[in-house]
Amino acid sequence: MMNFSICFFNFMVLMIFSFLNFIFSLYFLLNDLVYFIEWELLSINSSSIVMTFLFDWMSFMFMSFVLFISSLVIFYSKEYMAEDKSINRFILLVVMFVFSMMMLIISPNLISILLGWDGLGLVSYCLVIYFQNVKSYNAGMLTALSNRVGDVALLISIAWMLNYGSWNYIFYIEMMKNDSSMQVICLMVILAAMTKSAQIPFSSWLPAAMAAPTPVSALVHSSTLVTAGVYLLIRFNILFVETFMSKILLLIGGLTMFMAGIAANFEFDLKKIIALSTLSQLGLMMSILAMGYPKLAFFHLLTHALFKALLFMCAGAIIHNMKNSQDIRIMGGLSVFMPFTTSCLNVANLALCGLPFLAGFYSKDLILEVVILSTVNCFSFFLFFFSTGLTVCYSFRLMYYSMTGDFNEYSLNCLNNESWGMSKSMLGLLMMAVIGGATLNWFLFSSNFMICLGFYMKNLTLLVCLVGGFFGYLISNINLYFINKSLNMYLFSFMNTSMWFMPMLSTISIVYFPLTLGFNAMKSFDQGWSEFMGGQKLYSLIKLFSFYNQFIQNNNLKIYLMLFVSWVFILVTLMFN
Repeated sequence: MMNFSICFFNFMVLMIFSFLNFIFSLYFLLNDLVYFIEWELLSINSSSIVMTFLFDWMSFMFMSFVLFISSLVIFYSKEYMAEDKSINRFILLVVMFVFSMMMLIISPNLISILLGWDGLGLVSYCLVIYFQNVKSYNAGMLTALSNRVGDVALLISIAWMLNYGSWNYIFYIEMMKNDSSMQVICLMVILAAMTKSAQIPFSSWLPAAMAAPTPVSALVHSSTLVTAGVYLLIRFNILFVETFMSKILLLIGGLTMFMAGIAANFEFDLKKIIALSTLSQLGLMMSILAMGYPKLAFFHLLTHALFKALLFMCAGAIIHNMKNSQDIRIMGGLSVFMPFTTSCLNVANLALCGLPFLAGFYSKDLILEVVILSTVNCFSFFLFFFSTGLTVCYSFRLMYYSMTGDFNEYSLNCLNNESWGMSKSMLGLLMMAVIGGATLNWFLFSSNFMICLGFYMKNLTLLVCLVGGFFGYLISNINLYFINKSLNMYLFSFMNTSMWFMPMLSTISIVYFPLTLGFNAMKSFDQGWSEFMGGQKLYSLIKLFSFYNQFIQNNNLKIYLMLFVSWVFILVTLMFN
């Protein structure tokens, strides 16, 4: 009963705050308001510690979405984690996670951003290792150490901002853009955002973080941890637009999108496929942000959060019913046994593909049409559209494997939709995945705009989606009913499922190599020559001198005389012989 009460209490509080934040965001958006609030925490003589907050329509709207999704995730966790003895600890960790994200969203100050940033990193580590086994520990360590690279970059940017006398970056962005020496801050912020949003070469921690419980995955991959980097770059976008760094970010975002799309088409783990789709969409957001469209990136960030949380919730319900199996090859015919869950999964998948008039369509179609209008090079153009086709391809592959065909699990099973608490959470997100995109489109782009394209260019997005869906069906059909063709190309398949060998590179470069180097340095220097010739040698010399000093200070004349006589006798004997 206690578990139910704490879940329901948190659900209600977060839902109310989400509704209030949404109302505030609309008020601030319509009246074009920005509030900068300074709260003096402590004042000693002339020194004062001041906490600053930035409230505008963007921060309020993002907080509204984070609170809405987290409230439904907590309500979902009540049933999903019902057998867990320490569910209260789990709920409190999730609330701490959400609080860290709030701190990051409303901070115009690099120090308070670091508090939220490190809070996300620390709590995400605790949640990834929640199921205590070796795989979870390894995934947690990879996640923590990969994110530490970004934390160090943020610390360097904080140190560099001492040149301005304040860490409120919001006041200095225009000045930073015109000052070439301040581009270091821009570079460090981009590096920090790349680690948090898992762009190449830091992508390997994102699928590894699937070791966390599914409700955590729904929260992390929709609106919190991985979106923190994108949100930070949206705030800093003035610095790098139309610079060399924007071209680098465009290339990295496009390659991340392409790599994640190919890897998802070779993957058989249900949660990892959805995680790789998150990585693909993050690459899309980074790319469009690098092209100078922060509002579009923010729009896609919000719409993506809705259907991605729904995807993970549906995956969690399926995994529960499949006795904790995540392999899509044994999931056939689920549409017969679990009609509601599979319907939600289908809607979320179609929203991800960009089916007209679902949430993903309004942002994704707009982004691709803007790409067509832009003066982007052929390679980036190819990455955008080919990756969109790959998204539809792996979505249809996932639907084909799980919904159709024969059920391949045990003949004795308990597949059903009886988990009413989980279904209610999914229903809330299902409504938003259908109407959320259109609603946000009306609010964010209130003025009329027109994109004038030719017939073929206008229909290029639709054509790419149709071709991607057809290939997804074709590949699945070949793999499912005939010989599994991907196993004939084992090395190629292995390279793509392992994300171009990135986990190996990450573990060697981020985990194995520095730790081995540190261990060898410690054994050779700290506990080796440095110790032998340094501390221990000094200790033995001081001990010897102290012994002689004490011997002399005993002032025993007989001993001195005997020694003197003995030495004289020996010298005389040697001389005469």
